[in-house]
Amino acid sequence: MAGHSKWANIKRQKARVDAKKGKTFTQLSRAIIVAARNGLPEPAGNLQLRTAIEKAKAAGIPNDNIERAIAKGAGTYENEANLEEIRYEGYGPGGIAILIEALTDNRNRTAADLRAAFSKNGGNLGETGCVSWMFEQKGVVLLEGKLEEEILLEASVEGEADSYELFNDEDEQGAEVFTEVANLENLNQTLQKKGLPVKEAELRWIPNNTVEVTDADQARSLLKLMDALESLDDVQNVTANFDMANELVSLTLA
Repeated sequence: MAGHSKWANIKRQKARVDAKKGKTFTQLSRAIIVAARNGLPEPAGNLQLRTAIEKAKAAGIPNDNIERAIAKGAGTYENEANLEEIRYEGYGPGGIAILIEALTDNRNRTAADLRAAFSKNGGNLGETGCVSWMFEQKGVVLLEGKLEEEILLEASVEGEADSYELFNDEDEQGAEVFTEVANLENLNQTLQKKGLPVKEAELRWIPNNTVEVTDADQARSLLKLMDALESLDDVQNVTANFDMANELVSLTLA
């Protein structure tokens, strides 16, 4: 699974290096709207919603805002904006494939913002379908803390996981466990019952193959582009099919 979660790993590393602020209130609220729209409007029966609420609370979003977002997703809130879920696709420096999930009430604005972010950072927004065939959606459970791999392996098999990837950075230990989308809740519950340190669970687009980035200038431009895309309020998730050595990541973030 090497490289399958490279951008997720880099985001964790960046958070430690530059204390970059996380998702905006708008992005976190819209994640709740999407989750409530796609499943039950009750956290107990909706893993995606439960995770979105936990992230919102961690960011300090008031409970009233959270309840309002749930109501919007459930269609019970008056004056609800007509929000659309749209997937955009494009290319970063060196032809790296990038997939973007957005939630917007104005697709023209969102497309213009994305096009500007791409053009300013050496990439270009593409047509629908130009890169999505290179990715597959998976359920991912993030574990943070010291792990016994034997216990993780046993729990992963019991929870019907496809695979897992351990990480052991200087300041952080844990793993990401991958599964089919329909099995995410079962895997999440199994890992928790085994006493493993589950931090969050999410759906993520995973590249089928990765492209190695070895040039420092390309790496710097690529990570700048990824940051620019993720900073847009309409954008919920960004993923790409690149891999790069940890030494290059550290050099780029320095």
